[in-house]
Amino acid sequence: MVFDIQYEDFFATRLANLREQKGVSAREMSLAIGQNESYINRIENKKTFPSMQSFFYICEYLSITPKDFFDTDTANPQLIDDIVQELHQLSDEQLRMILHIASEFKHK
Repeated sequence: MVFDIQYEDFFATRLANLREQKGVSAREMSLAIGQNESYINRIENKKTFPSMQSFFYICEYLSITPKDFFDTDTANPQLIDDIVQELHQLSDEQLRMILHIASEFKHK
């Protein structure tokens, strides 16, 4: 089935990209989520597919939501979340300055 192949390709590529953004090896991630050392590598090479529970562990490890995993419009969801957490601690004036700076970057 063509859809399954495309979905497996997407999942494997997205997982590899998010893992690399976190700066961890496939082995390290596999062990951290309680799997054998080649688990993430096998997913990224499309030899296996995670269970729903394992998928949730993967997302938790990457510090993202399942929605973030499938949101390809956001290249680095963990970084966006980190920025938002920092923004919560700023004053209104500081937030306005950040908004202005972000707008300037967008227009360049």
